[in-house]
Amino acid sequence: MDVNAQTAADATVVSEVVREVGKRIVGQEYMVERLLISLLTGGHVLLEGVPGLAKTLTVRTLAETINTSFSRIQFTPDLLPADVVGTQIYDQSNGKFSVKKGPIFANIILADEINRAPAKVQAALLEAMQEKQVTIGGTTHVLEEPFLVLATQNPIEQEGTYPLPEAQIDRFMLKLHVGYPTRDEEKEVLRRMASGEPIPVNRVATPQQILAARRHIAGLYMDDRVVDYIVDIVHTTRDPGAAGLADLAPLIEFGASPRATLSLAQASRAHAFLRGRAFVTPEDVKAIAPDVLRHRVLRTYEAEAEEVTSDAIVDRILDAIPAP
Repeated sequence: MDVNAQTAADATVVSEVVREVGKRIVGQEYMVERLLISLLTGGHVLLEGVPGLAKTLTVRTLAETINTSFSRIQFTPDLLPADVVGTQIYDQSNGKFSVKKGPIFANIILADEINRAPAKVQAALLEAMQEKQVTIGGTTHVLEEPFLVLATQNPIEQEGTYPLPEAQIDRFMLKLHVGYPTRDEEKEVLRRMASGEPIPVNRVATPQQILAARRHIAGLYMDDRVVDYIVDIVHTTRDPGAAGLADLAPLIEFGASPRATLSLAQASRAHAFLRGRAFVTPEDVKAIAPDVLRHRVLRTYEAEAEEVTSDAIVDRILDAIPAP
């Protein structure tokens, strides 16, 4: 299959997924598109928003459109690592241990209210997210691709929560701020949900098609000037003075890591693909950069005291770096 035919085939699969998700989800185009970008790049996503914004429903619906396995893990303070990854069980009949796999052994994982999990559970999840494998009883088990962790957290309720460690937050390719629907969208939600019956969606894609699209997207053309633009943006989060933003230096505790550079390049390629282009533009980079960087730019106490958000810092950086 030539490049143009492959591009058309990938685009058809993605458009069918979007259409099926749209049957159940009203609006929230930003969230749906970013979830598609994660699916097409293999990057994990952290969804942050108040309860009732259809975060869980969107993730579940996306999983239902793909002929693949799905697990929902409700994180609670009393959860144990074995509840997530699995454990060894002794079989008296043969005197041997067998492995009982946990819910992490699925292609798409919905980690609901992930910040309610204690440190041990978060550490177990860290290995799965980064290494795509888990260890049970000293034996390593490789997780089947595609493997995605789509996690949600509630930003307004802090009682009984455990803030995610920076090392784990950095494993998420994107962090999304999910907002309220518009008035018209909310009226449409009421209309669709009036019957109380679940809205069915069809399975329109296979894991093989998703992995094929990933390989194609990874090869999309990116000009050296766009590469330089990405590196300049990420480097400025570490040394804002070099870009003439010396006033930001006291507000940034730590800048983004090289993992952010890789994530920004991957996400920019997927963003271009979703717009029907076989090449990446600076506009793709600028559009996706806040989602890639907002959780990787760690603020100082001074920034928190002045109520300067990571988003505001990233916006200043994007405005200061000239696009090629």
